[in-house]
Amino acid sequence: MTDSADLHRPSAANWQEPEHLRWSFQHMDELFPSASIAAAGPAAELARQPRDLRSVEVPLPGGVSLSVAEILAETRTDAWAVLHGDRLVTEEYFGEMGPDTRHLLMSVSKSIVSSVVGSLAADGLIDIELPIEHHVPALRDSGYAGATVRAILDMRSGIRFSEEYLDPDAEVRKLDASVGWAPPRADTPGTLKEFLATLEREREHGGHFAYRSCETDVLGWLCEEAGGKPFAELASERVWSKLGARSDAVMCVDSQGTGMFDGGISATLTDAVKFGAMIRDGGVSLTGEWVLDAGWVDDIFAGGGDSTEAFAAGPHGKGMPGGKYRSQFWFMSGDRTTAYCLGIHGQMIYINRASGVVGVKLSSTALPVDPFEGPAAAAAFMAVSEHLLEADARTAD
Repeated sequence: MTDSADLHRPSAANWQEPEHLRWSFQHMDELFPSASIAAAGPAAELARQPRDLRSVEVPLPGGVSLSVAEILAETRTDAWAVLHGDRLVTEEYFGEMGPDTRHLLMSVSKSIVSSVVGSLAADGLIDIELPIEHHVPALRDSGYAGATVRAILDMRSGIRFSEEYLDPDAEVRKLDASVGWAPPRADTPGTLKEFLATLEREREHGGHFAYRSCETDVLGWLCEEAGGKPFAELASERVWSKLGARSDAVMCVDSQGTGMFDGGISATLTDAVKFGAMIRDGGVSLTGEWVLDAGWVDDIFAGGGDSTEAFAAGPHGKGMPGGKYRSQFWFMSGDRTTAYCLGIHGQMIYINRASGVVGVKLSSTALPVDPFEGPAAAAAFMAVSEHLLEADARTAD
């Protein structure tokens, strides 16, 4: 007999509808097959020093300002937290979400995948300057042939792929079907790896930046080939177990057990904070364990010789003047001390090396890309960062 609750539970056909997002994002392992990314190691205990940050005023375009509390309320925030140095100065949950709830990170997952790539590269298992087919022979006859791992890390391959979330026939929606996040389609292979092998090249590899989720899925495949294990095991051994994470993360997988690498990882709020702190601190976790080489992390912030030019020449250049994209991390302006991990429907990790502030916001905004939410959330974290620095300066005086 069917439970009455099951009659109203979202499905692969409607879980991304606005009215279902909040529940879906907090129950992904109930909706779809998943693999655990084990925490395993000792948990880092976060020292708490609560500060009133909700009243901080946030200047926005057009000469207006809103308080942090108003921005949180207007952007369907499920949880947010701010770490200043080694102190958690705010941690707040809304609705049914709590400290033990794993929330879908969407494309924040991309930054975790790139960290596994960085770990494998440090051990000599991946050469990022070689073409992808050197490590993944199955892509030898695909559109990806000839694209270096570095080009894919920076989303500068020449692959044709539309990321238009509201277009049902865009490749990003076909990708969803291939991993089981949407009903099967006659025009799309039924597994992620089969789908990736069908993608075609439309321009030379190594050109301008263009944001495409398929790039991260190729990187996840690369990790499995180079590491010789399922991605969830690699991510646990090389990243999650070293962060001081308190809870396992989970990752959605397709019918063959391949991870939904580009956006399928769910984690708790404070464990996402710990990931951001590791990047802020040059690859060292809050437990003092080395996770990534400092040079790998420093390169994320410094970028390549033409990273800024490649970004400016791409579709995001006008909207984010001075921005860049490096190793699956965003830089929204010419500020090279502040990196962002970003995911649709309002997921963000803000990493400010200059101020020592790490902010995380997990949300369920109705639109995949909301013209207000993303800029307002970034502005809120910038205002909070400045507020904390000013407060520190006053205390020092």
